[in-house]
Amino acid sequence: MGVSCSTVRQYDDSGMPTRSHRTPEDVWGKRNKTSKPHDNGNNGSTIDQWNELNIKLDRHDNRMLYREIKSWLGTPHKDGQHKKQEGTDCSGFVMEIYLSVYNMKIERNSARISTHSCYEISPEELREGDLVFFHNGSGNGITHVGIYLKDNMFAHASSSRGVVIDNLSSRYYSEHFYAAGRVKR
Repeated sequence: MGVSCSTVRQYDDSGMPTRSHRTPEDVWGKRNKTSKPHDNGNNGSTIDQWNELNIKLDRHDNRMLYREIKSWLGTPHKDGQHKKQEGTDCSGFVMEIYLSVYNMKIERNSARISTHSCYEISPEELREGDLVFFHNGSGNGITHVGIYLKDNMFAHASSSRGVVIDNLSSRYYSEHFYAAGRVKR
């Protein structure tokens, strides 16, 4: 279930690889379990259950984001690619979602997305459409990126399972969490 995308190694001023100083308990132990709603122009007031996503949507959720992610589910992982149903890696998936849903161009590499397309936010500030970054434990800095949805769920292109939705609180992802970011608008 590893995390991997082509990235460049990031170093701090002393020449050491950068790494989050947060523990999983710092990140997920203090997290508010409810997402803060925000207005995105959706008019419905009913709650929908999207079975494939296993996420209950309400009138504040961006249906376009969820529809687009749903259309990518099951796309296989392929390094260096970003084509729906044919194959994508994590940064290609995020790049295509941002272009399709938000009409925004972002970097094509997970580490570059974090440094050039985003500003860092605390995990407690995560909201729909924000990005979550991970490391693979080898000291290479950021090696994976996904899109935060709500209720601790995020969509990403897993190297072993393709495009899927996972829970940030799961042991693997909480241990490999690196940072949260909001795309600069």
